[in-house]
Formats: sequence, C-alpha cells, structure tokens
Amino acid sequence: MFKRLTAAALAASLTIFGSATTATAQTEIPFALDWKFEGPSAPYFLAIDSGLFAEQGLDVSISEGNGSLDAIPKVATGAFPIGFADINSLMRFLDQNPDAPVKAVMMVYDKPPFAIVGRKSLGVEAPADLEGRVLGAPPPDGAWAQFPIFAAENNLNVDAITVEPVGFPTREPMLAEGQVAAVTGFSFSSTLNLKRLGVEADDISVILMADHGVQLYGNAIIVNTDFAAENPEVVTGFLTAVAAGWKAAIADPATAVESLIERNPAADAGLETERLQMAIDANVLTDFVMENGMGSVDADRMAAAIEQTKSVYDFVGEPEMSLYFDGSYLPAADALMLQ
Repeated sequence: MFKRLTAAALAASLTIFGSATTATAQTEIPFALDWKFEGPSAPYFLAIDSGLFAEQGLDVSISEGNGSLDAIPKVATGAFPIGFADINSLMRFLDQNPDAPVKAVMMVYDKPPFAIVGRKSLGVEAPADLEGRVLGAPPPDGAWAQFPIFAAENNLNVDAITVEPVGFPTREPMLAEGQVAAVTGFSFSSTLNLKRLGVEADDISVILMADHGVQLYGNAIIVNTDFAAENPEVVTGFLTAVAAGWKAAIADPATAVESLIERNPAADAGLETERLQMAIDANVLTDFVMENGMGSVDADRMAAAIEQTKSVYDFVGEPEMSLYFDGSYLPAADALMLQ
C-alpha cells in the first residue's frame, strides 16, 4: 500500500490564517518544483510578487527539486499538495504505484524539452553521431527516461553507444571538459549551463527529441488528488495564477527573471532570461497553445504518446489518459490564453 496522508490530514497540514486588517484568508500552498531556481521557474515567482496567487487567496511558497522522480513522490505522499513534474515519469510512477494519489492537472511544456545536447567539436550534431561515442546520462533524468523511444525512432544501435551514468551537478562540466561527447537533459538547462561554463554557442548542438519522432508531452502541474478533491477551488485558483504568471512572463521575461534573482542572487540575470525565452519559444508557446490556451492536452496525441511509451516500457496495468491527466480543475478558457 502506497503510504500517504489522508485528505483530512493533508488539508489540516496546510495553514489557514487571517489578519485583523484583511477580510480574506490566505491558504498556504507549498509548491514543489522538479528542478533548481532557473529561468523557467521565474513565472511562478512573478505570480507571487505581482499578487496573482494572492488574488486567488493563496500564499504560495516554492521549493526546488532534484528531478521529476524527486517531485512526484513529494506530491503523492502529501508532503506537498501541488508540484511540477514530467508527465511521462508520472505515468511510469503510477503504473508502479497504482494507488498513489497524484495526477497531472495542467500541461505546461506542451512540447517537451527532452534533448541530447552535444559538442560539435566532439562529433555530435545528429542522432546517428551518438554511435561510437560516450553519452552522459543522470539515471533520474527525465530525458534519459525517454531515450529508448528516441533511439528506436531514429534506428540507433544502442550497443554502439557508451552510456556513462553521471550526476546532475557533473553532467555539463563533464561535457565541457570533453569527458563525454553529449548528455541527456532539458534543452534550455544543458545549453545555458554549457555557455556559463565557457563553451562557445556555435560548438553546442541541441537535438530536441520532439523534432526527431518523440511525440510525448512534457512537464505539468501535478496535484495530490486527495487534496484536490477536498479543495477544488484552491487547485483552480492556483492554476489560474500559474497561467497569469506565464502570460506576464511571456510579455516581459526580464521582469519575471528579476523575481527569480530575488530567490537566487547567484544566478546570471542575462543567462536566465535567455533560458526562460528558450522555454517559452520551444516548449510553452506552441501552435496548439496559441490556438487553445495553456493547460489542456489533445486526446489523440496523448494516446500516441502512450503507445510510444508502451513500445519501450512494459506497463503492469492498462494505460489510459484518465489515469494520468485530469483537466477538470482548469479555469475558464479565457484565463488560459497566453497572448
């Protein structure tokens, strides 16, 4: 049995507090990111600083993470009511833990940033170039989890690729030093980290898996379903503020990054603005999102993504979209339009 808090216990763990000078109460919501405080997390901090969460009666605090396999259990156990994680990792987690109360409720990365990032000077510019070379891959990495699909779609001989397990902190430094020829990672994270380490931009090759046959979705807002069932208005309010935060960040990325720098003063504002813009252009503001707004998924595409996952992963149960995604908490369509 998957260990979890009851809905009542989880709700009780969230402080509801009032002030003698205000008529509204603020519900404290801890939010678990999948990764560090970098450019793509700026919209959530902007939503705090500009009062977008407060308008929904929410007092949100944000915690960094160490990959989706770190964020998902935090939400499933009830330690956090809401988080941010890769939906493909969530699918596998739920297959292995079918009673876990966790589900995606808002798609953020309509086009996933899963990528192979390599060095042209080390011979990596196209998928086939990985054969005969060393690929660095952190075992918990979301991009590495999808590598078998990428390899199958591109007819790679995986036996000809030497895979070096690496840690997240050493991934880009090893590539910068030439110890590996390429790494798996998020396109905007690995690319900008390499530039920060002094690798010239024209020496960096970014092979986005979505441009090479991988039909998967990417990261989504996930919720503890026990908490969501007891507090649907809180979840919808949170998603409303998230969409507004992304809309504001798209309109003014530099201001969004100012909110990020408040929490991560060591970050380079220019670099993180570039990282945020990369995420906006390639992953968030897709043609589908421009037409339909942020947050929903296309049923046919999700079915195709599940079939791709089935080709490289043996599900214990029968996979279907309703097990992983619930769009019923999304706000009205006009609140989801980003431009």
